[in-house]
Amino acid sequence: MSSSSDSRRRSWWLKTLHEWHWVSSALCLIGMLLFAVTGFTLNHAGQIEAKPRVTRLQAEVPAALLRGVSPPQGEGRAPLPPALRQWAQAAFGVDAADREAEWSADEVYLSLPRPGGDAWLRVGLLDGAAEYELTDRGWISYLNDLHKGRNTGAAWSWFIDIFAAACLVFCITGLFILKMHAGNRPFTWPMVGMGLVVPLLLALLFIH
Repeated sequence: MSSSSDSRRRSWWLKTLHEWHWVSSALCLIGMLLFAVTGFTLNHAGQIEAKPRVTRLQAEVPAALLRGVSPPQGEGRAPLPPALRQWAQAAFGVDAADREAEWSADEVYLSLPRPGGDAWLRVGLLDGAAEYELTDRGWISYLNDLHKGRNTGAAWSWFIDIFAAACLVFCITGLFILKMHAGNRPFTWPMVGMGLVVPLLLALLFIH
């Protein structure tokens, strides 16, 4: 009776672990492919050439709008006024919402970092001359920045955290499934041990 009960318990745990394992692996599949490919491209960044494409645009802020724009007290950092933000959106396609600009007595400078490139906007407060520059380093650079979470915003940061949690579930359930099958697969633990020992030896012997 006890043997039958143990068998049912083992069967239930194995079924549950397999369900968690396949669900977490399905959730992680595309993300793991992305991070694996970009891990390779980041490791060989010196051999993969990126040819930046730079776009420069110029315009002039209307005098009536410019009269309503003034630096914050003591200069420093502050968001663009709504009217200037809307003008920048219309003139250059710039989304300046939730971004702080650097203000001085004669100009305002807005940095617009983005995955796979960079951009900035400068507006002269005396003459209204506006310059916008966009640098695009290509899709490989874009994917590399997604891998690093560079200038990707809060939503992507949350995705990385959730993806990491799903990967932990995938790995831990896989480890328990290995344990439950290890009795019939003698090479299970040597292979798991190799996955630990090889990178440890490489780190100790070749990374200084």
